[in-house]
Amino acid sequence: MGMILCATRGGEASYPTQDAAISLAKEQGDELIFLYVADISFLNQTAAPLVVDVESRLEKLGRFQLVMAQERAAAQGIMAQTIVRKGQLRAELIAVAKEIGATLIVMGRSLGPDAAFEDAALQAFAADLQAETGVEVRILEKSA
Repeated sequence: MGMILCATRGGEASYPTQDAAISLAKEQGDELIFLYVADISFLNQTAAPLVVDVESRLEKLGRFQLVMAQERAAAQGIMAQTIVRKGQLRAELIAVAKEIGATLIVMGRSLGPDAAFEDAALQAFAADLQAETGVEVRILEKSA
């Protein structure tokens, strides 16, 4: 049995990625873990009290988003686990993948102005993750 790690930002835009990860887990008989990383590195020039508040709120939002993903997985017969981490996305993805013994890392491809990565940067990010973890990284098309 494998272990699928699905990195997600949560929310409706992430449903296609989450659904694809759920389907993969179902088809392959693998376990599924949804990961949300509260990354506040974009606030590096902001006052410390505000940073702590934003980080706390992002973490709570992440927990809520993952509960929703977990419920959607359960409705499809998959008992998914969830992990929320604070820190930089790359470092946390690598750490969690190693900790859980991931056999596949799944990420979505954001579209439009809310995209976290340009396409070339996302491909490079995925290649770096795969090289560092030794785990296949699959970018799912047209999702978040």
